[in-house]
Amino acid sequence: MRRLTGAEVWGAPIAHSRSPELHLAAYRALGLDWTFERRLVEADRFVDELARASVRGLAVTFPLKDAAFRQAALRDRPAELTGAVNTLFFGGDEGLRGFNTDVGGLANALEESGVGGAETVRLVGSGATTTSALVAVSALGARRVEIAARRPERAAAMLALAARIGVPARAVSLGEVRDPVDLTIATLPGGAELDPDRADALASTGGVLFDVAYSPWPSALAQRWQGESHRGLGMLLHQAVLQVRIFVSGDVDRELPDETQVIRAMRDALG
Repeated sequence: MRRLTGAEVWGAPIAHSRSPELHLAAYRALGLDWTFERRLVEADRFVDELARASVRGLAVTFPLKDAAFRQAALRDRPAELTGAVNTLFFGGDEGLRGFNTDVGGLANALEESGVGGAETVRLVGSGATTTSALVAVSALGARRVEIAARRPERAAAMLALAARIGVPARAVSLGEVRDPVDLTIATLPGGAELDPDRADALASTGGVLFDVAYSPWPSALAQRWQGESHRGLGMLLHQAVLQVRIFVSGDVDRELPDETQVIRAMRDALG
C-alpha cells in the first residue's frame, strides 16, 4: 500500500526547484500534515525509481516529462496534446495518471498578467514548454502563432499540433524575426544566453514579454526588453495550484477548499 500523505518533485538538476515551498504552503493552508521533498532523478533511473516510489503524487521536471508521459496509464487532454507529463498521481484506482499542468498554469498566469487575450503570439524556443505554451495560447484564442527557434526544423511536430488544434502557426529562425506581435512567451531555460542583436530584434517587435524563466532574473532577454515584461513565477504558482488539486482530490478541475486563501499562502511562500 502506497503512503498517501507525501509527494515529491523529481528532476535533474533539482536543487533549484521551488515546488516544495509552494506545495508545503498549500498543505498547511489546507490543514494537511503532508510532506513534499526534492529528489535528484536522472532520466535513465526514472523507471526504476518510479517502481519504488511510495508517495501520493509526483511533480516531474526536466528531463523526465517524456518518460512520465510514457509511464502514465491514463493522461489528461493537455498531456495527450503535448506528449509531456509533469504530474503523476498514484491515488486512484485506475492506475498511474498523468497530467500536464503547465498548460493550464501558463494560461492562468497569462490571464492574471492581463495578456490572456493576445491575438498574435511569438513563442521563443522549441522544447516541451514551448509545446505547452502553444496549447495554452490556442485555448485562450490566439489567432496567429510564430515559433522562433535556433533550429526551426525542430518545430515540425509543433506545427502539426497547431494545425490539429486549429491555430495558424509558422516557424522561423531567431535571425528571421520581423513581424510585430502582441505577446512574446520565452520558454528558454533560466540562464540561457541570446545573441544581443537577436534579443534586440525580439524586443523591438515582441509586444509584452512573458518569460517562463524566473531564476536568474531578469533573464538575458528581459534585460534587453524595452516594454512590459513578466517573469515565470506566475506560471510556477498556477501550475502548482493545479498539482495540489490533483494530489488532494485526483481531479484537476475541482477547486480546493477556500482556494483563494490557498493561492495567497502559496504566493506568500514565493516572496
